[in-house]
Amino acid sequence: MKEDCENIMPEIVRISTRGIVALITLLVFFSVAVASGQTQAYLGDVVTLSGYSYTGNTVYLFLTGPNLPPNGVALDNINRHADQGGATQVDVDGNGHWVYLWNTGAPGLDPGSYTIWVADGPADVSRLSTVDYRTISVTLSEPFITAGISGGSGQPPEPVQTGSMDLSSIPNGTSVVVNNMYKGMTPLIVSGLKPGTYNVTFTRFGYAGLSTPVTVQAGSLSEVNATLVMLTGSLFVNTTPAGARLTLDASTNGVSPATFQNLTPGNHTLSVAKNGFVTQNLTILVTADQMMTVDVVLVPAGISDGSRTRVAGFLPSTAAAGMLVALWAVVKRSRK
Repeated sequence: MKEDCENIMPEIVRISTRGIVALITLLVFFSVAVASGQTQAYLGDVVTLSGYSYTGNTVYLFLTGPNLPPNGVALDNINRHADQGGATQVDVDGNGHWVYLWNTGAPGLDPGSYTIWVADGPADVSRLSTVDYRTISVTLSEPFITAGISGGSGQPPEPVQTGSMDLSSIPNGTSVVVNNMYKGMTPLIVSGLKPGTYNVTFTRFGYAGLSTPVTVQAGSLSEVNATLVMLTGSLFVNTTPAGARLTLDASTNGVSPATFQNLTPGNHTLSVAKNGFVTQNLTILVTADQMMTVDVVLVPAGISDGSRTRVAGFLPSTAAAGMLVALWAVVKRSRK
């Protein structure tokens, strides 16, 4: 009997161990399944996103979709780029679970299909190889209203005379929100509006938003023309030593230290030149509504890299040593 018990116990341990492994495997699989999926919602809805992560205390969410930068933006602010560290960070609780409530009524989102990227570290679409990630697909549609008549006297109510808005913008394709409700993109006509004053907001990525009150009268068409201003950035260039000639995008712009204003967002080519120093060509990324600072240390033109570094105008050490040996031999012969 004792021998039988001794034989059974290892088997129980093996069975229990296999059970634990199966449970752990199930949990890992569950974490993958919950962090993936497809959701249908209307613009203005609050979409609940959730999942599991067992690799850290934080997950990083960023969004790609219609009219958004290809590398993604933060869910809580589409003006924050994921490739500049702007992903939305969500805490993971002690059970490995995370939850985020995404408000799709924020300005700037258009109807269409979006992909939400969930990563276990800071990332964007161009750096997915450095993290473990999952995706959630969300399709946002324009909201609509249906109405019917129930009860009452059976007599149709008198129709309420409404007005309309004719909305246009420079540039075209600007998103329009009327009283916090997304209406579409310009050029756009919004009809069926009760008489009154409405708050109209125009937004487009890379441009400053614009809001204005619009009065609608019964039976009339209110025309609104909006011209959006492109967001720009600034660049401050400092050099050591100072007094270098600065050329930005093939146009000479001044002498360091210098500040460049009203630059379009994106990459710009900066050339730094000074007599007696190596000219340096740099690619600078300018961000909208931000001041970028660049410090450039100039290298003297006579100094090269590597083990053969020397100052121009001086002979290499091996040649100098050879000349000294030859001079010593001549002096020795002359003394004889």
